[in-house]
Amino acid sequence: MHGTPSADTELFGDAYMQDPYSVYARLRAAGPAHRATTPNGLPVWVVTDYDEVRAALTDERLSKDADRMRALAERKLASVKGPSSAPETLAANMLNSDPPDHTRLRKLVVKAFTTRRVEQLRSRIAGIADELLDGLETLGKDGEPVDLVGNFTFPLPIAVICELLGIPLAERETFREWSKALVGSGPPEAARHASMAMGGYLMQVIAAKRAQPADDLLSDLIQVSDDGDRLDRLEVVSMVMLLLVAGHETTVNLIGNGILALLRHDDQRAALRADPGLARGAVEELLRYDGPAPMATMRFTTAALEIGNVSVPAGEIVFLGLAAANRDGRRFDRPDELDITRPVGGHLGFGFGIHHCVGAPLARLEAEIAIGKFLERFPEARLAVEPDALKWRSSVIMRGLEKLPVFCAAPDNPTT
Repeated sequence: MHGTPSADTELFGDAYMQDPYSVYARLRAAGPAHRATTPNGLPVWVVTDYDEVRAALTDERLSKDADRMRALAERKLASVKGPSSAPETLAANMLNSDPPDHTRLRKLVVKAFTTRRVEQLRSRIAGIADELLDGLETLGKDGEPVDLVGNFTFPLPIAVICELLGIPLAERETFREWSKALVGSGPPEAARHASMAMGGYLMQVIAAKRAQPADDLLSDLIQVSDDGDRLDRLEVVSMVMLLLVAGHETTVNLIGNGILALLRHDDQRAALRADPGLARGAVEELLRYDGPAPMATMRFTTAALEIGNVSVPAGEIVFLGLAAANRDGRRFDRPDELDITRPVGGHLGFGFGIHHCVGAPLARLEAEIAIGKFLERFPEARLAVEPDALKWRSSVIMRGLEKLPVFCAAPDNPTT
């Protein structure tokens, strides 16, 4: 079989952004791989079956080389909307490279991004969460709905990643706008502008850290070495941009999507409140059920390959559907049900293989603390709108809410 019908009418549109899982189910039933077009006109393939996604995540014929990816994307886009290049300041990191460059970069980053450093943040994460929850209590004291995205799920991870890196928190709103442009489905010009602005700002911060190192991850990334090998200036900038954007975006949406899922499943919320020991398993199930990264970032085929019964030629851009795989009934029993007691393991929420998210332990820790504390503080919390009225962000690689309006104390006449 040499391809499947185009999925353009289903993938990446408004209906898909609101409810991707029904789309994934239809696509999985039709085959393991599908042609589609991204919102900016880029023709791609999307893989939806668990076994094929997992295998593709480790297939060396699927490359993430940034320079070749950029050239390929420009050639494909030139035929539909004119040339467009990806932000180059995001390219020199381990997410956008293949071995041996990836091996070298990840080895250096892991030496700085240690489990010990992440675990040391536990008490600080709890403290930041408590401060933000105090603010929610104040904002919602008169029975008014509170936006959890703006007042909890965004400020917590950005505060944590800024403290971890040693970057002034005063810039957090600016970081938020840059980040939204970089991961959104808006015009490429906005992403390039955000990339250049963030890169220029970080150059200044890095220069200051070189002159006066501190006890933070950014100073460690500048200083870390392996047999004399160090990250160069562009690599440090690119790596910090990756950690800032991916590090906080992933966690914002993991916490927000997780709280929404629990607000819509009273039995699961009650079970977690009754047994906080379920927290770690609950985070894994929330990652599987409605995780923050619906698609792995782009790869391209360096040779023709078979994905199930579909032939994908060389020189094609491929998205691997992590969220689609995580709802595949051939891998997970009752895949569309939220079950926080489900045996842990097997989901692809943070990817798989050499590009498995290096910040996954931090995201898990933040989600465990934030969701647990929110449920403890506001056991009667309720959605302030009907679920269908919630607006999801327009992004191919991130799934998250624009706003999450919630009554933190039960209203007299709840709407849901």
